[in-house]
Amino acid sequence: MRSKLLIFFLFSSVFVFAQIGESKKLEGKVYSDDGDVAATHVLNLTSKRATITDENGYFSIPVKMLDTLEFSAIQYAKKIVVVSTAILESKFISVGLEEALTELDEVTVTPYNLSGNLLRDLPTLSLDPVVTSSTLGLPNAYVKIPTKAERELQAATKNPIMSMDALLNGISGRTKMLKKRVERNKLYDRTQRVREFYEDSVYVKQLSIPLDKIDDFLYFCEVDPRFQQVVDTHSELEIWEYLRQKSLLYRENNALD
Repeated sequence: MRSKLLIFFLFSSVFVFAQIGESKKLEGKVYSDDGDVAATHVLNLTSKRATITDENGYFSIPVKMLDTLEFSAIQYAKKIVVVSTAILESKFISVGLEEALTELDEVTVTPYNLSGNLLRDLPTLSLDPVVTSSTLGLPNAYVKIPTKAERELQAATKNPIMSMDALLNGISGRTKMLKKRVERNKLYDRTQRVREFYEDSVYVKQLSIPLDKIDDFLYFCEVDPRFQQVVDTHSELEIWEYLRQKSLLYRENNALD
């Protein structure tokens, strides 16, 4: 009887060690509550082999019994799995990941005697001066950088006496086209400034312009020769009054009332 038990344990030991030494391909799937499991890192810490999951969370990696697998992604807490006999025999594993909760450390403002009121705290703070080209007194501090269209126009009209390019550009109409582009860009910049003055809700509630018609309304204003003059005043009061008057005409022309 003892000899039979000894033989059984010997065969069992051989089988276990054979499983430990034999590398097998393990397939699996990573999942989470939000479903965003693509490109999760799967690392075999024992063999130093690694892979990443596909867009659906599937992966495959060579493993041996008792290998340690680590699953990690930026948005999830690390998960450690030890390859057992059951996992090795099933050849498939499902791994659930939990969202990593990042808590901020407590912020202490007491040493600086801050109240939390920006207007009250700013005068009490000692701040380093902001270093810019203007504070340093550099000669090019207030030079405006030309736009792409302006640079193209300068290149097209450069050295009209020394070069034939300027003459050819004038004859072909390229110079005229570039001048129109520069003016169009300036007008577009003015329109964008006006658009950014007010939230979309202001156009909708105060001027009764539908949300999907705001851009069309601003283009309606833009083609008016007075638009450029009003915007260049930089007076939000005058600009608002102009928009109010134009909105009445725009709504009438488009039967919005």
